Amino acid sequence: MNVWLRHHRFALGAALAHVRKAPGSFLFNVLVVAIALTLPFAGVTLLDNVRPMSEQLSVDPEISVFVKLDTPREQSQALAVKMRQVLGDARAKIIFVPREKALEALKDKSGLTDVLAALGENPLPDSYVVKLEGVESAAAAAHVDDLAQNLRAMPEVDTVQVDSAWVKRLAALLNVLRLALLLLAITLGTVVIAVVFNTIRLQVLTQREEIAVSKLLGATDNFIHRPFYYTGALLGLCAGAVALGAVALSLRPLNAAIAEFARLYASEFQLTALPPLGIAGLLAISAGLGLVGAMLSVQRHLARLS
Repeated sequence: MNVWLRHHRFALGAALAHVRKAPGSFLFNVLVVAIALTLPFAGVTLLDNVRPMSEQLSVDPEISVFVKLDTPREQSQALAVKMRQVLGDARAKIIFVPREKALEALKDKSGLTDVLAALGENPLPDSYVVKLEGVESAAAAAHVDDLAQNLRAMPEVDTVQVDSAWVKRLAALLNVLRLALLLLAITLGTVVIAVVFNTIRLQVLTQREEIAVSKLLGATDNFIHRPFYYTGALLGLCAGAVALGAVALSLRPLNAAIAEFARLYASEFQLTALPPLGIAGLLAISAGLGLVGAMLSVQRHLARLS
């Protein structure tokens, strides 16, 4: 164990020594990689802020159930018990709307009193409004359609209308944003690996004589490879830290603009930085991308020197 730690300590020291020899080149590569990482990191920060807001929305979708026109009033009123059985464990408030009350509401809202009076009889059926409670996320709204389908299968029911389309649109929008961010992250992650690959390639070519001497002295491949691996990981880690810093600095002007917009909707929504666990995860990803680029470069170019 002590030998393993000593080897890795030596490799890390060798990587830091190489950085000290050419700090300008290292910082330039850090800047290039950081630019590539900034956009996906900003997207992750945005989704992290939007996700809890969308999950905590109290959407309370409604299901309108229209009874068949020829159904007697007693049978229409008794339908509430059957509907409660169909809804099962779903928390819902069932409101019966008699056809007379629906007609009066239509007259008040539409201004078609004379037209409705000319019909001679009430054309509206008895109906129910089912207000679902506890639907606090876009994912939970997927169950609403299943409930509506079960209500539609009841023999006394003529038509069922579901008021949850906007919840599906919100879910679809968030899915599109996640997919776009994933594709962007994959593309820019490839750019990061390519930059680190080229950086390590130049370092290998610069140190090829030193590598040849080390092999003559009996150094193993792992011993020679480790400093390059650490260099790639350090490059990715530093670039990730710079990218996160750039995102954090951009939050202040963004929040100033968002505050004006949110005030129009009586909201105090503000973008906040990622939690410590999220920051650690992104730094680990950026360091991992640097390590992957270094490993690919070392395995390709050191094999030619063997």
